Amino acid sequence: MMNLDEEVRLWTTNSEREKTENLATLYSIIVSLEYLERAYVRDSVNGKEYAPACIKLLAQYKSLMKLVGDEVGGLEPFMKRFKMDHQAALHRLTIGVPATVEHSAEATDGGAEAGKWVAETTQSFITFMDALKLNLRAKDQLHPFLTELMSGYSRFKGSGEWEGRGKILHWLITLNAMKASDEITEEQSRQMLFDIENAYNEFFRSLSSGKST
Repeated sequence: MMNLDEEVRLWTTNSEREKTENLATLYSIIVSLEYLERAYVRDSVNGKEYAPACIKLLAQYKSLMKLVGDEVGGLEPFMKRFKMDHQAALHRLTIGVPATVEHSAEATDGGAEAGKWVAETTQSFITFMDALKLNLRAKDQLHPFLTELMSGYSRFKGSGEWEGRGKILHWLITLNAMKASDEITEEQSRQMLFDIENAYNEFFRSLSSGKST
């Protein structure tokens, strides 16, 4: 006979627990993004508040899908499985960039291609900053991420005039001069994160003002 006072376990092993928690996190990201999109459309949040929050959710989604993507079969099958009617979130996750960037890209000569560049460069910024926050210090850990970031960043015609370009280039040169196993110091890591965050913010200000292409 079932004991109604007994706690129901959703998992019996650590791997099952991790799987369940990842699915719950994915569900919450979709719901959060839906509310954020609706709030932005209603002007309940402005672009400056909306964009960072949206970028964070998009980055979390991309990271999580690397873990559960094969299992859930993709975004739409997951939403269908859990009866999620969240069309605004579905559109934003499919596009991959905030609405502010999407519409800015549509207004440029680059069109869809520019939007793709923005999405890729945004992800490169986030990946590199996350690496620093996770205390990655060795050249062979950081250099590939920073190289990819610089490559995407340089696609934009206006980037040559941006202050952030010099900062990114400075750190790329610094890492280039190190041996693969060499590590940056704590002080260098903090300064690097500060410089990259500033370059990231400048990148989005330039997109919003239409000075990127």
